[in-house]
Amino acid sequence: MGEYIKEIRALVGHRPIIYSAGSIIIENEKGQILLGKRTDNHLWGYSGGGIEIGETIEECARRELREEMGLEADELELFRIHSGEEAHMVYPNTDEVYYVEIVYLCRRYHGELHRQEEELEELRFFDPSEIRLDMISPGIRKVIKDYLEERGVNV
Repeated sequence: MGEYIKEIRALVGHRPIIYSAGSIIIENEKGQILLGKRTDNHLWGYSGGGIEIGETIEECARRELREEMGLEADELELFRIHSGEEAHMVYPNTDEVYYVEIVYLCRRYHGELHRQEEELEELRFFDPSEIRLDMISPGIRKVIKDYLEERGVNV
């Protein structure tokens, strides 16, 4: 959790907040997507997180990818702007967030795959046909559903 969100939480407790986030879906040359299994809810998700003061949304998405998965994005393509009830999360500690999330797709990247141990139990590339929505963290299921449908996968 970034310093900004820690300060906000100190003021509002667990009450719902609106929070801007930048995220990246990594797709490899085989058309597989990289997901990380979260340590808090043990469900899968793509790289992403909240923006820090003074940071652009693109810088945020790139930083989160580097921190969480050890990769550097060479090119980003806007995929979705995700908000509303479908971007609502209640974390295990009862913090409640309504994300306004800018999601990028990245097919060109470099670096050594490495998980951020505090946040991710495992990293894995999945064929789109292997992904079930019940294995995906609730706040991002709509984005993954859209991604899969665009690739012709029935969900």
